[in-house]
Amino acid sequence: MRKELLKGLSEEQIKKVEACKSSEEILELAKAEGMELTDEQLEAVSGGGCLAKTIKCPKCGSENLKVTEYEEPGTGGLTADKYTCKKCGFKWVG
Repeated sequence: MRKELLKGLSEEQIKKVEACKSSEEILELAKAEGMELTDEQLEAVSGGGCLAKTIKCPKCGSENLKVTEYEEPGTGGLTADKYTCKKCGFKWVG
């Protein structure tokens, strides 16, 4: 999950969100935990935002990517997605 969507959540809440297997589970968790989600977060988990858009390589435009989770240094365990294009080899963190 993109780190921008996790802003404002505690480390415990982030771990719970990351354990969810679907957007429905995330929405149920938010309701059960009394979490206030921003409009951007709601849009993303309901399929209209960042989680639903197709990611393309900024160098060659390919959608054939390897995605791994990357823990950013100095962020207290927050993660971001690390992308590697399988076509041209370009790497970036998103």
